[in-house]
Amino acid sequence: MGRARETFGKRENRTKQEKKRKEKEAKRLDKKDGRDGNNMDEMIAYVDEFGRISSTPPDLTKRVVINAEDIQIGVPKYVEPEAGEITRTGIVAFFNESKGYGFINDLASKKSIFVHINGLVDPIKENNKVTFEIVDSPKGPNAVNVKLDKQ
Repeated sequence: MGRARETFGKRENRTKQEKKRKEKEAKRLDKKDGRDGNNMDEMIAYVDEFGRISSTPPDLTKRVVINAEDIQIGVPKYVEPEAGEITRTGIVAFFNESKGYGFINDLASKKSIFVHINGLVDPIKENNKVTFEIVDSPKGPNAVNVKLDKQ
């Protein structure tokens, strides 16, 4: 019995398979010889001082030495304020005696600071000039030891 005729599709599939097999064999031989293209020197990347990735190594003459103790990660260490910074002056912008709270405009920083009736030493009213200390609370800065300014 004779060999069956081969259709065009079968012949194409066979040639594609032979081509893939030859390419795979060529890649295997290249890898064996060390010509695979995955050279470690080509894989190295450098990062410059601006964070950009480049293929050229950095210039060692421009190297800057950084002291490890100077690097601060997270919240900076607390520094005690000086005596002059503790007591501040301001003007009472709003105070509600029935509710027991108000706001003081700090003259130095121009910020509005919350004041509660528990933080008062002297009774205050709106537009009074006062001296106070700032204490940080979970909701923000609070004025405590609020006294009328005698000047």
